[in-house]
Amino acid sequence: MDRRALLMLFGATLAWSTSGLFARAIALDTPTVILWRGLAGAGGLLVTLVVMKGWGGLADFGRLGRAGWLYALCSGVGMLLFVGSLKATTTAHVAIIYAPVPFAAAALGWLVLRERPSRAAVVASGLALTGSVVMVGLGGDGRWQGDLMALGMVAAMAAIIVIARARPEMPALAAGIVSAIWAPLACVPFASLAGITVENVAMMFAFGLVNSTLGFALFVYGSRRAAPVVTGLMGALETPLTPLWVWLIFAETPSTATLAGGGVVMLAVGWFILTESRAQAR
Repeated sequence: MDRRALLMLFGATLAWSTSGLFARAIALDTPTVILWRGLAGAGGLLVTLVVMKGWGGLADFGRLGRAGWLYALCSGVGMLLFVGSLKATTTAHVAIIYAPVPFAAAALGWLVLRERPSRAAVVASGLALTGSVVMVGLGGDGRWQGDLMALGMVAAMAAIIVIARARPEMPALAAGIVSAIWAPLACVPFASLAGITVENVAMMFAFGLVNSTLGFALFVYGSRRAAPVVTGLMGALETPLTPLWVWLIFAETPSTATLAGGGVVMLAVGWFILTESRAQAR
C-alpha cells in the first residue's frame, strides 16, 4: 500500500468531509449552490493544473479520450447528486449511504479490471456495507429522495475510481475540470439570484475551493496509486467525519441507528488500515 497515496486520499477525505458544513451554512436553493460551488471549484482546479504543469498542461484537454470523457460524465453526475442529496436529506444519511463505495469499487474493479481485492479489504467493505444497511434500515432521520440521490452518487464514485485505476495515463485533472464546468452550467436555467449576498457567495466559493478543488486534486493523484477498494475505504472515513462537523456546529443530531452505522464504518476502515500496515511491515 503506497503511503503517499494513502496520505493524499486521507487529505481528500478531510476536504470532502466539510460538505455538510457548507451545505447547511448556505441557505440557498440547490441549483444555485451547485452553480457557484462548481464554477469556483473548476477555477481552482484549472489554476492547479497550470501551476503543476505550466500552460502546456492545457493540452491535456485534447488528450481526454473516451475514458476521460466518461470520467467527466460520471464525475459531473456525481457532483449533481452529491449536492442535491445534501439538500434533500440529512448529512448523516448522505455520509453513511456513501459507505458502500469501497464495496461497489471493489466489485466493479474485479469485473472490469480483474483486480482481486485482499481478504481484509473484502471483510472491511462488507462491514462498511453493513453499517450503511443498519442506518438506512433502522434510522428514521432521512428522506427517501435524498437517500436515492446519495445511492446514485455511490455508483458514480465507484465508476470514477475504477476508470482512474484502469487508465492511469488519462489526464484525470483535466477531466475533473470538464465535469466541474458542465454540471454547474446544466443548473443555470434553474438557479436564482434571489437571496444572493456577499457572505453566501464567499461561502459558495469556499465550498468549491476546499471541498471540490482541494479534495478532487488530492483524490486524483492518490487514486492512481491505490487499488479501487483501498481508495473507496479511505473515502469511507468521510462517513463519520461529515456528520460529526455538522453535529458540532449546527447541532444536527443523528439517530442512534445512524450513530451505530457510522461507528461500524469507522471501525471497518480503521481495522483495514491497521491490518494492511502490519502486512507491509512483515
